[in-house]
Order: sequence, then C-alpha cells, then structure tokens
Amino acid sequence: MLKFHPDKQGGDVAVAQAINEEYEILFECVKNKHRNKENTVYESYYETDETPSDFINIINELLKKKGLVVELCGLFLWVSGDTKTHKELLKSLHFKYSSNKFAWYLTYKGYKKRSKTVWEMDRIRQAFGSRVYSNPDDKAVSAGVRV
Repeated sequence: MLKFHPDKQGGDVAVAQAINEEYEILFECVKNKHRNKENTVYESYYETDETPSDFINIINELLKKKGLVVELCGLFLWVSGDTKTHKELLKSLHFKYSSNKFAWYLTYKGYKKRSKTVWEMDRIRQAFGSRVYSNPDDKAVSAGVRV
C-alpha cells in the first residue's frame, strides 16, 4: 500500500482509495469469519463496536515502527517481534501482554476468556485464520523476525 500512496512518487489517489476499500472488505471478512476444529467456516457470534477502519488505523500505526509484526487472528490483533522497544505505544493502544506467547494482543471491548485452556499460536491460527502485516521496508522483519 505504501508504494501506491499519493504522497509517494508514482502514487495515485484512485489506486490508493481502491486498495483501502478492498482492504476494509477483506478485513471485515477476516474479522467475522472463523473456522472451528472440524474446519467448518462460521460467522462470529460476538458483536463488536470496532470498525475495519479502527483496526486498520492501529495496524498502520504499528507498521510505522521498526521490528514489529502484526497478525490478525479472528477478533484479535497480535503483535510480536521487537515489542520491548515499543511497549509504551502498545500499552497506550490498550494491548495486553501474553507471557506464554511472548506477544501483545488486542481484542474487542468486553472480551472475557471463558476457558482455562491455553492455546498455542499455531492452534489459534488454524482455528481462526491468520493475516500477517509487516512493513516491507522494515529490514528487521524481512530478515526473519516472525510470530
């Protein structure tokens, strides 16, 4: 997206708007569609106040920081990589730290964990799908920092 931004050389307003519209449609789809352990796709039964643009703005803010990997899994945004450097930013965006996953997460307002079961990230990805976002210009991430 950054290379098509109107402020960049060769960027185009119409192309950037089309990408943003497609991004919102895809984001809404990823946010609300999940898979269960039988691999059946279902719609989320949680009502959320967050709009695609809310999460998009948070993702874009995080991607401005070097070394972060942002991953959308169902209703959760996970941030890993060089999070220690950006700890205060993550706290200000209302992320919480998961010590067993060594990653920060953000979910919809009012979320309460109902089970004591600890899920590994691979199981979460498999159950809810995953979309990883990273800044293509960030050498630390492209060198192999991964969730």
